Amino acid sequence: MDKVCASCAEAVADIPNGSVIAIPGFFAAGVPRLLLRALIERGVKNLTLACGCGPLVGAHEELITMVKNGQVKKVIDSYGLFRSASKGLADPFEQAIRDGTVELEVYPMGTLAEKYRAAGAGIPAFYTPTGIGSVMEETVVTNIKANRTPKETKMINGQKYILEYALQPDYAFIHANIGDRDGNLRYRKTARNFNPVMAMAARYTIAEVENLVEAGGLDPDMVHTPSVFVKRVVPVDRIKFRIGID
Repeated sequence: MDKVCASCAEAVADIPNGSVIAIPGFFAAGVPRLLLRALIERGVKNLTLACGCGPLVGAHEELITMVKNGQVKKVIDSYGLFRSASKGLADPFEQAIRDGTVELEVYPMGTLAEKYRAAGAGIPAFYTPTGIGSVMEETVVTNIKANRTPKETKMINGQKYILEYALQPDYAFIHANIGDRDGNLRYRKTARNFNPVMAMAARYTIAEVENLVEAGGLDPDMVHTPSVFVKRVVPVDRIKFRIGID
């Protein structure tokens, strides 16, 4: 089944206000920048961004732009705040949290990855020892001030565990190095990061692909994300960007 869209604008044309969108990336690697730019152009608002690592100034400029534009209601993340060490200034994301215009929900990175993986595997919840004895025993949602809700815990074989629930976004924006017209995807090195688990977790996955090949052009043993998880594919040019964190 050919899933190719002519443009990123076409691929995101029907995403409604209030959507939960998974955005992969480890700093700047594997970020679906062109899909994000198309979403910015549409002006979709009241979004929850389920990120892997971000938004960071110098690495996730598109996410920062969305925060500045007032398009973001909430961010679910593993990297809460970034303050400029050299200048002592809050970045726009941190400032939005302090102003109370954006909510932030934080999890350890491994826990967050497992929340996506669990959703993709059809597992509604899981127990983890990560965060025992820390603030991670509570669900922490921060805007002007933290709102903390204790999480359920359980003793298993003498070890205390935290119950975490699967996270299933409405959409996932994916960046792949190679993909075919059916939606089979392959990532490049560090750019893989959260892409595979987010593609599995989301109800609707859209992939931007640097190198598009015909169906059957990818060796099945080299596929990282099978086509069954992907609804739309958009061929894009590889873009150059400067990473700079003061």
